[in-house]
Amino acid sequence: MPALPLDELQFTKKDSLTGKIKTLPALHPENKTDRSFVLYKPPPSTEDPALLEEFLERARFVADDLDWLLALPHDKFWCQVIFDESLQKCLDSYLHYAPRKFDTTTDLLAEVNDLQKHLHRNVFLTFLRMSTHKESKDHFITPSVFGEILYNNFLFDIPKILDLCVLFGKGNGSLLQKMIGNIFTQQPSYFSDLDETMPTILQVFSNILHACGLQGEGASATPQKLEERVRMTPGGIHLQELKDIVLYVCDSCITLWAFLDIFPLACQTFQKHDFCFRLAALYELVIPELESAIKKRQHEDIRVLSDLWRRLSHSRKKMLEMFHMLVNQLCLQPILESSCDNIQAYIEEFLHIFTSVLQETRFLRDYDELFPVADDVSLLQQASSALDETRTSYILQAVESAWDRTERRRKMVQDPSLSETTDGDLTVPSASEGLENFEEQNRLECAGAAAAPTAPVSGVELDSLISQVKDLLPDLGEGFVLACLEEYNYNVEHVINNLLEDKLVASLQELDRAMPRPVKADPTPLVSSRCNVFQDDEFDVFSKDTVDVSRIQKGKRSDKATTKSLLNDKRLVKEQKERYSQYSVIVEEVPEPSGWNLFSQEDYEDEYDDTYDGNQVGANDADSDDELISRRPFTIPQVLRSKEEEEQEGEEDEEEEMEEKEATKDHFVQDPAVLRERAEARRMTFLARRGQKPDNSTAVVGSAKGRGQSRETLQERRKKEASKGTRANHNRRAMADRKRSKGMIPS
Repeated sequence: MPALPLDELQFTKKDSLTGKIKTLPALHPENKTDRSFVLYKPPPSTEDPALLEEFLERARFVADDLDWLLALPHDKFWCQVIFDESLQKCLDSYLHYAPRKFDTTTDLLAEVNDLQKHLHRNVFLTFLRMSTHKESKDHFITPSVFGEILYNNFLFDIPKILDLCVLFGKGNGSLLQKMIGNIFTQQPSYFSDLDETMPTILQVFSNILHACGLQGEGASATPQKLEERVRMTPGGIHLQELKDIVLYVCDSCITLWAFLDIFPLACQTFQKHDFCFRLAALYELVIPELESAIKKRQHEDIRVLSDLWRRLSHSRKKMLEMFHMLVNQLCLQPILESSCDNIQAYIEEFLHIFTSVLQETRFLRDYDELFPVADDVSLLQQASSALDETRTSYILQAVESAWDRTERRRKMVQDPSLSETTDGDLTVPSASEGLENFEEQNRLECAGAAAAPTAPVSGVELDSLISQVKDLLPDLGEGFVLACLEEYNYNVEHVINNLLEDKLVASLQELDRAMPRPVKADPTPLVSSRCNVFQDDEFDVFSKDTVDVSRIQKGKRSDKATTKSLLNDKRLVKEQKERYSQYSVIVEEVPEPSGWNLFSQEDYEDEYDDTYDGNQVGANDADSDDELISRRPFTIPQVLRSKEEEEQEGEEDEEEEMEEKEATKDHFVQDPAVLRERAEARRMTFLARRGQKPDNSTAVVGSAKGRGQSRETLQERRKKEASKGTRANHNRRAMADRKRSKGMIPS
């Protein structure tokens, strides 16, 4: 009797309340085991013992629970997967927080790495078993029911599938292709879900443009609000914000590339939303801005900038490869597999895709560097004789024009399939602009990696690569082989392939194929090039043949200095004795030479100047200390003074004291009347100097009304009336008369 599928199986169970036997389907909540699955958290970024212990304990719980789950029989496993919400949350947390290959990882302990690998394997095996509807002949699920179980219970959805591709795609590509292919085959509704997810994916591109302060076509369907802050370009934002943008771009591009690489059938759904044009537009707008922003930050953290440049270069290459996947899956692959009657639609799709991206010159140039457009056009010409030559030539001319706008030359690059090494390290594509300037300005380690997919090779490794080429082509010289390896980034397969097909670049074709390997000059000897603070000292054996060995003492000295030995040491006394002995030589009389005594001392000398002999020059100076010369002013003794003189002198002293007090008095608040009098006196003095008569305001006021006015008052009033126009508010009367004549002021 053939075995029944799991969805048709039933089991009997005794009711705990009534005691009756009841029949239940195999996929029933009561067949689930009560077990609580904990959530996953990523490894800590620091080596804090407490955080490491917490991670290890949590990861062990998750790993043990998944080991128990994988050991369950077929029916128990599916009941646990379908009805245990904690299990789904645990798996979702791992997909969300698990480290990606392109994430920056710190050197963790071996125990942490082993546990992380074990957990990674268990999660993959769990999803692999969940995507399989038939485990054996006796354990299987009806395909239609299996698709409904996956879709209705949200065991898989598009975000989960994207995370599965980016997490487990490397090294498990074939298994992952079967998993996702089986999911989409058994449940076609996932295609509609993918179609509904595409606007969200395109919104990611719009978010990147908005974060960079750029505005692309279709980036925003609504106008910008007035109160919305204008975004700055990447060159003006903070380094941490720039790092977030680059990480967001890297995560988005690599995730989409991994999904399309695992499941190429999704290319049809992607292109329904004009994905190729949006991808090229994003590349054209964002990549140059982010590259320029990284190059300009010369004085910031070099390690962070190096990591950002590496991630951006890797993201750029993944975008180009993603575009090539779409073109290859939508146009080139069907042309190679179809007959001549059905290829015209694919050719038209190819021409339409490239015509839509012709304005993206930077994208065209970099794409043509990795995947030459001329080769694809040549394939179309071989496949169809009815190819539109006008459109193809227009596309090729646009590609050539994109190259002509830059000073860079065409250069062969490494095979895209070798973009990742076996141990998961990321390599950087050569399709980039201005890498030489970036290397010279910043001297970053990443610049050399960005200029070529692999690091420069030297020593034994380089000799091994040269010998691999010469084993197949022994007539070539080592110098020519070395030049080819440098040109093609030390990729032996690429070098051999281009040599056999005679597709070398022009710079290599001009070289002599028998050119020997250049001999390197001997480096400067270390001893002769030595230069430090001890150079040319008395113990420098590298610059002197002989050294005073007596000055060298190894260990402690045996002759310890004692107090008696120090006192008996008279060397210092002997050294100073000769110096001080010269001070004791005193010459009482200087012997005169013969012939000097012919003239007496009283004899007059003609050259002697006696002008100031009789004067006391400087004797009466004020600063002299001679008390006999400097005298006090004469004063009458107090005993001899009269009474009137004493009173007069006392008054004078009082006046002097008052004047001194008045002079030294600090008027913090002076009398305003005194200040006005001083100001008036200064004004009168100023007018008197200029020859002007002071304004006699009292004469203008005059006497009281009815008593008549003096002649001086009348004259001053006429002068004031005539000259009042020269002061402020002049012409008041004239303007008032004018207003009154116009009727503006009632008379």
